[in-house]
Order: sequence, then structure tokens, then C-alpha cells
Amino acid sequence: MVNWSTLDTVFLDMDGTLLDLHFDSHFWLEHLPKRYAEQNNLPPEQARETLVTMIMAERGSLNWYCTDYWSDRLCVDINRLKAEVSDRIGYRPHAPDFLASLRQSGLRSIIVTNCHPDPLALKLSLTGLDKHVDAIISSHELGKPKEDPHFWQDLGRRIPYRRENTLMVDDSFPVLESARHAGIGQCLAILEPDSKQAPSPQHPFIPGIHHFDEVLPDLQLQQSLPSRRQGGYN
Repeated sequence: MVNWSTLDTVFLDMDGTLLDLHFDSHFWLEHLPKRYAEQNNLPPEQARETLVTMIMAERGSLNWYCTDYWSDRLCVDINRLKAEVSDRIGYRPHAPDFLASLRQSGLRSIIVTNCHPDPLALKLSLTGLDKHVDAIISSHELGKPKEDPHFWQDLGRRIPYRRENTLMVDDSFPVLESARHAGIGQCLAILEPDSKQAPSPQHPFIPGIHHFDEVLPDLQLQQSLPSRRQGGYN
């Protein structure tokens, strides 16, 4: 499923890959509509339908992920409302073990996320995720989402990498397809990003797993190879 011996870099999505997507699903589909209904004196179902329509219209764009955009458009403090349900933020099964094994194997691990810097800071403060990887890049720093075909070239200017020696792990099929088309050597889909929702079906061309324990044994067989971290990346 993954040829670990050819890799020197692993790009990791955050929400739905390392962290349970349930927090974000609950916020956008339940908590925000509830607060929006209260603020605008709307029936809860009407508020939910209005918000879902507005949000889906931005799907795949940077606005879809931008808390500043939604705070301005909805006249609410998205970051404050997210903090109200922050107790739902947590790791997906086996994610900490997977991150530890990546580090022990000598592979460079980099979180590449569409998460806006403000909720990103909240999640890092509660999980300590930043202590387990080599770097974190938010697509907002590059001005385009991971779905954009030009994202990967711009990412390489920030963090040089060898495409053929890189693995991208994500729960979004459009993101994985974008990475694949950009020449990323290997892609791996997370099929069960939300602990409260049914798994996604397998992608026809991209291998997928439900949890990291499916790839941990092969990863743990890899001996630490310091040479993976030596030399330049391009």
C-alpha cells in the first residue's frame, strides 16, 4: 500500500487525517447553525439550510476554509464559537503512534493543511500536534487551497521536497487527485475521517485505509535512515 523505502518526506493533512473530523463536522453542521439561528431569530432548520447552501457554494476555494471570510460574511465570531465546542478536538485512532513511528524511521513529516491559522492555533494548543512533526504549512500562507494545481509548486518554494520521494496522506479525494497530478510519488486516502460518520468508499486509483494501524507494521519495519534527512530537496 505504501512503499516506505522510497520516501524521505511525508505530507500529512490535519483535519480528518490526524485529528477527528467530527469537531469540524459538528461545528459547521450543528453548532454554527444553532448560534446563527439564535442571533438572527430563525428556525434552526432554516438557519442550517441557509448556511449549508452558502458554504457549499465556496467548496474547493480558500474561502471555504477561511474563518475570517465566514466571520465577516455571517457577522459572527467564528473563532469564539469554535472555542465553545473545542472539547471535541482530538486525535484519530493510532495517529500519535503513527507520528512517532514516522520520526523514528527518519522520515520528514510535514503537516500541509487547509485549516486557517486561527483554528489551527486552537487545535495545536489542545493537542500539541506541532511537537510531533517537523513543520506545519497552512494553505492560507500560500494564498490557495491544496485543491489548486499550483499549490504544490508554491509549497516547494517554502519547503523544498522531491516529489517522487514524497507521500501525501489526506481524507480529501480532490486534494489527493491534485497532489497526484502534481507528481507526488505516492498518495494515501483516509476513509474514516469522522468517528461519527460512515466511512468513504475506496477511491478507484488511490489506495485507502480506515486507520493508521493498517500501515504501522510496515512503517515500523523501516530502520532509522539518517541519510533521508541529509542533502537538499528539489
